[in-house]
Amino acid sequence: MKHTITGDNLQFVNCEIMPGELVFAEAGTMTYMSSNISMTARARGGLMAGLKRKMTGESFFVTEFTTTGGPGVVAFAGNVPGKIQALDLRGGKVWLVQKDAFLCAEGAVTLDIAFQKKLGTVFFGGEGLIIQKLTGEGIAFVHGSGDFIEMNLKPGEVTRVSTGNVVAWEGTVQYSIESVGSIRSALFSGEGLFVTTLTGPGRVVLQSLTLPKLAGALVPFLPSQQSSGSGFTLR
Repeated sequence: MKHTITGDNLQFVNCEIMPGELVFAEAGTMTYMSSNISMTARARGGLMAGLKRKMTGESFFVTEFTTTGGPGVVAFAGNVPGKIQALDLRGGKVWLVQKDAFLCAEGAVTLDIAFQKKLGTVFFGGEGLIIQKLTGEGIAFVHGSGDFIEMNLKPGEVTRVSTGNVVAWEGTVQYSIESVGSIRSALFSGEGLFVTTLTGPGRVVLQSLTLPKLAGALVPFLPSQQSSGSGFTLR
């Protein structure tokens, strides 16, 4: 499958598929497609696979796209201003991604769940107990907020990341949560009590913005209903 990622901070992934190829995507992410593309909603992998997707915040059904009568084009986009990243899983690679990060993938890709191994990661990591696991001989696409940076950690190399800014990491990367130091530093630095620690070897994808930060920045500008119920006023 050929693909291109276009745009700056409101990106599309444009997939050119041939007869016999299949692309599946999170429900509601398709933006446009050529007239020879057919789409079908399926509980891909059966009932249990659909339930697993629901546990990670995805929809029970995914949408499958195929083409007839020659090459077809279908494009997908995320639901927030941000980036799209291609993850090549071929050769037995495993990627773990934060919930809601999956966008679309080739038919040979399997979307599954994985469980956090440490309680500290569960309670303080911002990702919850369950994350998404991508495997298979194909390419998958993830999306996130703001800009992306990809790091390739060497064996034993450690980087610390603000909680929630990790989009995806290879299965070889160790992932844990650590305290940042004194309570005073945590309270007055604005960075919180914990950071995510990533230990190589392997690649990681980070995002510059998180949805909670985006929502918090927008709150002062959102309309609020007046107590009298006569209308709305800006904060």
